[in-house]
Amino acid sequence: MAQTLKNDFLTVTIDEHGAEITSIINNHTGQEYNWQADPSVWKRHAPVLFPMVGALKNDTYQYDGETYHMTQHGFARDMEFEVEQATPTFVTFLLQDSEATRKMYPFVFNLRLTFTLTNNVLDVTYRVDNPDEKDPLYFGIGGHPGFVVPLSEDTKFEDYYLEFKPRKSRVQIPLIAGEGIDYEHRTLAATDVNQQLSHELFKNDAIIYELKGETIFSIRSEKTRHGVEVTMPDAPYMGVWSPYPTEGNFVCIEPWWGIADTIDADGDFTHKLGINKLEPGEVFDHGYSIAIF
Repeated sequence: MAQTLKNDFLTVTIDEHGAEITSIINNHTGQEYNWQADPSVWKRHAPVLFPMVGALKNDTYQYDGETYHMTQHGFARDMEFEVEQATPTFVTFLLQDSEATRKMYPFVFNLRLTFTLTNNVLDVTYRVDNPDEKDPLYFGIGGHPGFVVPLSEDTKFEDYYLEFKPRKSRVQIPLIAGEGIDYEHRTLAATDVNQQLSHELFKNDAIIYELKGETIFSIRSEKTRHGVEVTMPDAPYMGVWSPYPTEGNFVCIEPWWGIADTIDADGDFTHKLGINKLEPGEVFDHGYSIAIF
């Protein structure tokens, strides 16, 4: 089943499986902005990453003396969510722990994703609460929306560029494919200028930045007025990804409250870089927005 949000500007479709955005259509032009999940390239549209972002070292972690197995980006993207509230421009999905989740993730949790459509902007909110009466909750969470590039028939992938606001340099964190985050060798990236898009830009996998304060990241072109702008008020990390050497006509802009294991991770989930901790009764409430133009 899917939920549809619609106003004068946009029609947005969100699947109850994974609470995943599957379509963002500009009602005035009919243009689809959301990647349509070609399985030969990338089978997903915009998965939610929970209870971790990225991969664990050897796909395993330890907590409270036990070892658990969990694959990249966690399990929420492959689970059925319950529709808790819905209107024509607003929907909240709920996922709770179960016997199945506790086999790989021994925590009690409530995860709510809320999508709100206002004019040409889709707000996405993650709310995680810890209903346990005595134990803390450790987790990572993030978005992975894929946006169509190019956005018009008379432009190509390389006609687009990536733009950061505010214009300033940011810390870039190397990702070593199959090994993890090389946090000790992070560098300063020139995000004070536009970055021209090319498929080769992603030859080393995702480009990962540390963020401080609100960041606005856009996909634009001088050859068309159509583009996408993602606003991240307080995400500590973000990833930018498109497949390589297999090429897909999309770019993912990924706000993260968490990150993959470092290459020297000790496997203890409570020590994981970027991990969030909620004490009993505490709530995590953060998100991002997507503007379509």
